Amino acid sequence: MGEIPIAVSRLGENDSREAQNARAVKWLLAQPGGSVVIVTPRRAVESASLKRLIAQPNVRHHAWRGFRGGHFDGQRVLYAWPDRQHLNDLWNADADAIVVIEWGVEETAEWIEDVNPIQLFPGETIDPSPRAEITLEPLPNGVDEILEYIAGMAAGYSSGLKWNEEDKLKADMMNRPERWASITVDQVRATCRALGMRGDDVDTIAGFLQRRKEGRRFNVRSSYRTFQFN
Repeated sequence: MGEIPIAVSRLGENDSREAQNARAVKWLLAQPGGSVVIVTPRRAVESASLKRLIAQPNVRHHAWRGFRGGHFDGQRVLYAWPDRQHLNDLWNADADAIVVIEWGVEETAEWIEDVNPIQLFPGETIDPSPRAEITLEPLPNGVDEILEYIAGMAAGYSSGLKWNEEDKLKADMMNRPERWASITVDQVRATCRALGMRGDDVDTIAGFLQRRKEGRRFNVRSSYRTFQFN
């Protein structure tokens, strides 16, 4: 996600949800940058600190319904209580600063692992941990090249993978099962993340492989039904 400041406000011991919200607001307002955008699950917000933020001039408030995230250029973003799907809106977002208010630890675990944000706890700020260089084992049978191709195509679309690229993948997984037999879902997920793919696209591709390993088949449009990658 680049070198922009990113933080997550987490619930600590002897803490409260309102104090957790206030830490996020305080941190975001201390960051330099453009106008503030706050995203919440619903328009109605009970938190006093978030209400005060929303009431400030030049602060825009969006609810999940009808809002597609990811267009945060030149803005400071507070994303409150996102689930996994909405955290995907923040992957590769080009904002001035981002703070997430965590609700479910399991929902944010992978995002925290990948993004390595500042962690805001009561009375304590934990800086990002040093990153060890990760070396992924090459995937056999041409799968590395397939995923590189898919990542390159997805990068050219503002909304992520198109249906035809998805159909190519699904067709290859069915027509060349031996190619994918030794590949694990975790390997595919790690490779897609290393290639800088959007969170939604990573979930989609990993989900395809998981479904095939469960013995499920795909509906593929006739133009790609016999498709195989070279």
